Amino acid sequence: MAHFLSLLPMVWPWLILMAAQVSGVSGRQALGLTLLTVFGGVALALGLVTPLAAIIAAIGPLGAGMLHRLSGRVALLGHLALVLWSLALGAHLVPGFHNLLVLDQVQAGLDSTTFTLHLNLDKPLVLFAVLLAWPGMTRNVLPTRVMPLVAGLTILPALFLLGLATGAVRPEFGLPHWWLIFALANLFLTCLTEEAFFRGYLQSAIASQLGAPIAIAAASLLFGLAHFGGGPALVVFAAILGGACGLGYYATGRLWVPVLMHFGFNVLHLVLFTYPAPA
Repeated sequence: MAHFLSLLPMVWPWLILMAAQVSGVSGRQALGLTLLTVFGGVALALGLVTPLAAIIAAIGPLGAGMLHRLSGRVALLGHLALVLWSLALGAHLVPGFHNLLVLDQVQAGLDSTTFTLHLNLDKPLVLFAVLLAWPGMTRNVLPTRVMPLVAGLTILPALFLLGLATGAVRPEFGLPHWWLIFALANLFLTCLTEEAFFRGYLQSAIASQLGAPIAIAAASLLFGLAHFGGGPALVVFAAILGGACGLGYYATGRLWVPVLMHFGFNVLHLVLFTYPAPA
């Protein structure tokens, strides 16, 4: 907690962004977009984003909000443009976003490799665009399909066992002093954004055309490929995790289910194993 309080003078704008995210996924779209606008103004005033970056960031939600008016090939091209915009922001390819470095070459434990953590400004904006493009992701609550949910939850511990068997992780117990900033960034800026994009949007859109099994497989594969920067092994592990989260979303229709599955997996990785990998 002391570490987080020491960062508060620098990280407080992101608390506005997180509040906007929570509002958006809770169905209070107007409040979420209002808070997002406030956050954008603060970010511009503090020099966290350039005017050009702000314009590019605004294009996604504005375009996504008009997709429901389109049909046929024009709608398909519109969704493709949204996917490309989302991937560009998620991969930090758009210049002008000054993501805040909060952890620099830290170790979760003595046997873990070092890693760096930024509070991203660009990637979380994807959430608002896909909520506008596919608002049903927060509304289509289904009677729980028990077997797919159990299967998805079973994959999570099995994935840790696979990691131990392949040497991708080793047991290491502990909670680093920077856990709170990690948890907030991981839950909101990573898990919520990624699950909204890959499960709530992509999986739902593909399922509406090709059915749930193909949608879960396709979204999981794309989720794995999005982690190609970490090497082939990470692509495989991420794809399997994506499959588990995909089953959780399919089983319930509730976005918070894959979000919590994803976040819970990451937290257990941090607390129980070498993070992100053995040294």
